[in-house]
Amino acid sequence: MEKTSIEKFMEEREKLNEYVMKYADNTVKRFFSLDNQTYRDGALDKKTKEMLGFVASMVLRCEDCIDYHLGRCFEEGVNDAEFTEMVSVGMIVGGSITVPHMRRAFKKWDELRNRG
Repeated sequence: MEKTSIEKFMEEREKLNEYVMKYADNTVKRFFSLDNQTYRDGALDKKTKEMLGFVASMVLRCEDCIDYHLGRCFEEGVNDAEFTEMVSVGMIVGGSITVPHMRRAFKKWDELRNRG
């Protein structure tokens, strides 16, 4: 079975992070640790935090971040209706400039949903 673009992205991201960690100083390591800790269950569960991360990434128009949080949202069990509402919030906050990112996000979501 061929991997989705999100699965390929996640693999490449993991490999690139190995290079980062090879040369990382304490500042970089602490930032990565803080990022990891932020997305753990707390007052908000992981799923909700990933949904927030996706919306923030869409508003900031960071395609790598959108892909990462899209994949994590899928892994955390976000359903189609929740995904559509996440995209809607990102679009209303970010404006029409987010539309190209929205298009790609829906395409990648569809790939994940239909990979089996």
